[in-house]
Amino acid sequence: MSAEKDRVAEFTAFRQRMNERILAEDNQVVRRFFALDTQTYKAGALDVKTKEMLGLVASMVLRCDDCISYHIAQCKEVGVTRDEFFEVFSVGLVVGGSIVIPHLRRAVDFLDRLEGGASEQAEGCGEHA
Repeated sequence: MSAEKDRVAEFTAFRQRMNERILAEDNQVVRRFFALDTQTYKAGALDVKTKEMLGLVASMVLRCDDCISYHIAQCKEVGVTRDEFFEVFSVGLVVGGSIVIPHLRRAVDFLDRLEGGASEQAEGCGEHA
């Protein structure tokens, strides 16, 4: 397995494993939050693609690398193009400021890895949260 696929596969496997572990606990607040997060990204007045791009911008501004990787994978799955990604990245950078630059670097690296043939691994990312 290539380094690109390794990073995507590791991210996906860890996220899935830990989500299952967390949701196995008898805590309704956590379960409800995960459910709310999942419901938020379903199509409504805004389509899923738009919501995922909004999630990516918010994740960049909040500087959450796991969230950024997750939303990049989801955006890729719903058809966001490379040009659209870079417009989303530019919004995140303008809103978040220069402190977002290190996260932008990692975001582009993750996108490059997905586009390098690891996209089938990202499809199993599961629900949000």
